[in-house]
Amino acid sequence: MTIQQLKYIIKIVECGSITEAARQLFISQPSLSAAVKELEQEYGIEIFYRTPRGISLSADGTEFLSYARQIIEQTELMELRYTDKKPARQICSVSTQHYAFAVNAFVNLIASLDAEEYEFTLRETRTYEIIEDVANYRSEVGVLYFSDFNEKVLQKLLQENQLEFTPLFHARPHVFISAAHPLAGAGKVTLEDLESYPFLTFEQGAYNSFYFSEEILSTEPHRKIIHVSDRATLFNLLIGLNGYTICTGVLNSDLNGDNIVSVKLKTNEVMRVGLITNKKAPLGAAAKKYITELKKLIEEYGYTVLQ
Repeated sequence: MTIQQLKYIIKIVECGSITEAARQLFISQPSLSAAVKELEQEYGIEIFYRTPRGISLSADGTEFLSYARQIIEQTELMELRYTDKKPARQICSVSTQHYAFAVNAFVNLIASLDAEEYEFTLRETRTYEIIEDVANYRSEVGVLYFSDFNEKVLQKLLQENQLEFTPLFHARPHVFISAAHPLAGAGKVTLEDLESYPFLTFEQGAYNSFYFSEEILSTEPHRKIIHVSDRATLFNLLIGLNGYTICTGVLNSDLNGDNIVSVKLKTNEVMRVGLITNKKAPLGAAAKKYITELKKLIEEYGYTVLQ
């Protein structure tokens, strides 16, 4: 075993692919695969499961990764203590549903850093992939919501992957619509009021179940539906087609401009927005700072942060 081999394992997990890890490490894919195979043979374990869809950590691999990270962290601390090396670059990855406040907290995190180097990743992605990212250590923190409808299914999935949900705040559902929308001035709207307008929803790919929908009340019927994959496209369609989407109501004009407004939706449902983390992996300093920035931002928007 070498320190370099341990760094290889960590990079493969971060990338979710041996091919991509090899590209970022500037080595050939066969050389990286051989290094992994040497480790597996040395310790008599299988670190990665290899399938046509890619790779994933085995149970032994998950435990091995924990030790590898500890060794690398201690090695870096020793180098800092006894050499003139500059501090290691800060690394943090977050996977989130399409929430402007999650992006804004990420902006605040980076703005608050006093670091010459860092390598951060922010993924606005599908619900199942958020869970998969945190389970496979590609992200330290995930941001998603629970409702009365989806909680049992999502909790079961989290438990199977040894993940933990920590509530952040509760939000009453709102709709995002164009500032020029005929209903923009309404104090509250119903789904019946919106029936003639296109409903915009984030597509969930292979896991396109109602339980994974980012929009609460996902089982309610809609006459006109448009599936989108990113927030910029969704906002353009809200403006161009007088469409609407269902959300938390937390809207940031610095990121989204003044062309989108938030209107309360008449419903008794509640969105319980929270964080998911891996029980087997302690959070790094940058991830903890991100959570602090997230909580500060939520309070600034007038919501009560849950303890």
